[in-house]
Amino acid sequence: MLLSAITFFPLLFALLVACIPGSRARVIRAVSLASSLIVFGLSLVLLAKFDRATAALQFVERLPWVPELGVSYFLGVDGISLWLVILTTFLTPVISLGSWGSIAAKVKGFHVSLLVLETAMLGSFLAMDAILFYVFFELSLVPMYFMIGIWGGARRIYATVKFFIYTMLGSLMMLLAIIYLMYAHHDTVGVFSASVLDFYKLKIPFVAGSFINPQTLLFFAFALAFAIKVPMFPLHTWLPDAHVEAPTPGSVVLAGVMLKMGTYGFMRFVLPLFPEAASYWAWLFIFLGLIGIVYGALVAMVQPDIKKLVAYSSVSHMGYIIVGLFAMNVYGATGGLYQMLNHGVSTGALFLLVGMIYERTHSREIVKYGGLAKALPVLAILFLIVTMSSIAVPLTNGFVGEFLILMGTFQVSKAYGVVAVTGVILGAAYMLWMVKRVFFGPAGELVENTGHPLRDLSPREIVVMAPLVVLIFWMGLFPNHFLDYSKVSIEHLIETRDNYQLTVNPSEATDVARTTPRSEAGK
Repeated sequence: MLLSAITFFPLLFALLVACIPGSRARVIRAVSLASSLIVFGLSLVLLAKFDRATAALQFVERLPWVPELGVSYFLGVDGISLWLVILTTFLTPVISLGSWGSIAAKVKGFHVSLLVLETAMLGSFLAMDAILFYVFFELSLVPMYFMIGIWGGARRIYATVKFFIYTMLGSLMMLLAIIYLMYAHHDTVGVFSASVLDFYKLKIPFVAGSFINPQTLLFFAFALAFAIKVPMFPLHTWLPDAHVEAPTPGSVVLAGVMLKMGTYGFMRFVLPLFPEAASYWAWLFIFLGLIGIVYGALVAMVQPDIKKLVAYSSVSHMGYIIVGLFAMNVYGATGGLYQMLNHGVSTGALFLLVGMIYERTHSREIVKYGGLAKALPVLAILFLIVTMSSIAVPLTNGFVGEFLILMGTFQVSKAYGVVAVTGVILGAAYMLWMVKRVFFGPAGELVENTGHPLRDLSPREIVVMAPLVVLIFWMGLFPNHFLDYSKVSIEHLIETRDNYQLTVNPSEATDVARTTPRSEAGK
């Protein structure tokens, strides 16, 4: 029941927070923070008990839900999803504590939304039934819709509607594909099933050179949903608006975890379910990923708004993950998964720091900054450290992920590798130029305005940033502490991708068999 506890405790605590009178903001914040720390503690228990020597699903929980259709409550974790679960439970208390300075109105509603969103994100990473996954995947839209729509900026309604329409339309195509796979399983075996493990066993027809064949159409139906979520170029236009209008905690959770639901979907569904189509169309996704890398960097370079600059940098960084995954080798996939974690830490930290600057200056215009390092030395030091991570300086987490992705990319094509390296150079250019304009040089009007004194980070804000800075160096100096947990699962995915199978850990198979839905018992 460990996975159920991790998944649904935030929802239970959200109900508890909802019962607290809205006027007691301090109590609400304390309960929300304490609950998120409890869930993080449970995820560390999961990490401690995880067997890194197997690629099989672990801590499996399975109960019939709609047995006539083969739909079940099916949770499991492997080396691909483990660190994404840890990332979610790690960032949630950081976001909760960080929100104390930026969320002053409707505090109860915000923390209820945050905890419900945590349940949706964790469920997406742990669900091994396709219908259950779809429920969690779509549920995540609702609290984020309210986060942007209620606590966002002046154009929050426009950004919210655009975000919701984009992601919902892509998800509907995925739902149609899931229903098709359920019927395909019925035609093959004689019973319906929505189990992802059963989907892996299907042999879906593929015709090279033709777009109109079952595997290719299903491949693009899933890929479209996940490409919008990432988001990939040219489906990225909702992201900068959502980031700019979202409150700081909303931007952190969006960049830190929600975008990873898209890249995780590629690893869990697209690559293993449709191996021939994925191999045939890999060039297209690598090409779009490379365009995203360079395009995102160039557009970020000319942004006058510091938050929009970080938003476009996110488009660029997520392009690296797509390139790594579709390189379809161990280096690329390992780097892609590691970069998901790195991006969650470094870009989440950047949005937190940008939010802290905004709380002091009430402006995001880079031209109005300048000389902030003298007024805010601690913030400047932390911002520079996080920038080093974002541009992949050696000894930081970003270097490990991008290095592995580049290794995998060069194995596919030297030309692809050269373009990807260009993105690294551009990334360093726009980030360092931004740091120079914001923190150094002549004092800008915001620093010279003595009527609006600037105060350095408070103890609470330092506590918020400290774990992120520790992770930046820990993941950069000791990557194997993290990579060892995913190594076997990634090797299994890449080496057997033409006939990928995922099983339940043998030590848990007996217990799972007792709870297998009756409609699947005859398989």
